[in-house]
Amino acid sequence: MAELKLKTVTRTQGNNRALKDGTVKPRTFAFEFEEVPVLIDAFRRMVRGLEFDVCEMAITTYICAKAYGKKFTAIPVFLVRAFHHGAILYNTKAGIKSPKDLEGKRVGVNRGYTVTTGVWARGILQSEYGVDLDKITWVLSGDEHVAEFREPANVVSMEQGKNMAEMLASGELVAAIGLDKVDHPDVKPLIPGALEAGLAALRTRGHYPINHTVVIKDEVLAAHPEVAEDVFNAFARAKELYVDQLKGGRIEKPDATDEVYRRVMELIGDPLPYGIEPNRKAIEELMAHAVAQKIIERPMSIDELFVPSTRTLVAATV
Repeated sequence: MAELKLKTVTRTQGNNRALKDGTVKPRTFAFEFEEVPVLIDAFRRMVRGLEFDVCEMAITTYICAKAYGKKFTAIPVFLVRAFHHGAILYNTKAGIKSPKDLEGKRVGVNRGYTVTTGVWARGILQSEYGVDLDKITWVLSGDEHVAEFREPANVVSMEQGKNMAEMLASGELVAAIGLDKVDHPDVKPLIPGALEAGLAALRTRGHYPINHTVVIKDEVLAAHPEVAEDVFNAFARAKELYVDQLKGGRIEKPDATDEVYRRVMELIGDPLPYGIEPNRKAIEELMAHAVAQKIIERPMSIDELFVPSTRTLVAATV
């Protein structure tokens, strides 16, 4: 019988590198990796066209897609974690003295309203600084991956031909979420010491945002139910190799992401735990933000977000 090959997209990074280079292989199939230079394009192609069998996906995109009945299901593999205190830039000449001053103003959001970084950053504004998100006009630079989604009334699109970084630098927007560094003397992070603020939130309230998960096309799951557990275990083995390297200081050229994971490891052990239970608190927090921000109408069952055969699987080293 010919070997089952699954068309797969996942961006090469420390915790999946052993999959991409073939060091770790699944038992029941072979990954057929496709490189998509801009990963968010893969999210859109999966949501709108089911183009891949296995696909890395922003978790809020997944939650929104699931609410609209898209035919894929996640496994509890969380490839990207990040703190988002540093994602909010503001114009220092716009009269913003504290995050509460954003109320009544126009704040940019890079790309769509459901972008995961935006959801977490707005959640920080609300939960840590008491900002009333409904009193802000959110200005988008792009559209949503889930075409059926309709934004709340206080969300508008940027005018065609405008540039969000330039709008922030000029003061047309008082702040913006999710932009790369804006090289302008009047633009600075709204929350100083962003990484330390994120680590403090982890220490005090267990705040450790999930950005990306992995989804499998339902058609594949129906035809090959054994695949879900195999995908989970393959990603878990690759991640364990990475965490061992991180722990042993054996990463040749550590980057900023490696450094964040190293700092997190000092606090909680495994900086990339896989499985529902080690991540239930983070998923519940994200779900609450998604409801509060009118991305979904009501919380979903966390267990039902994931393939049944993977709900009890855990991969978390200490």
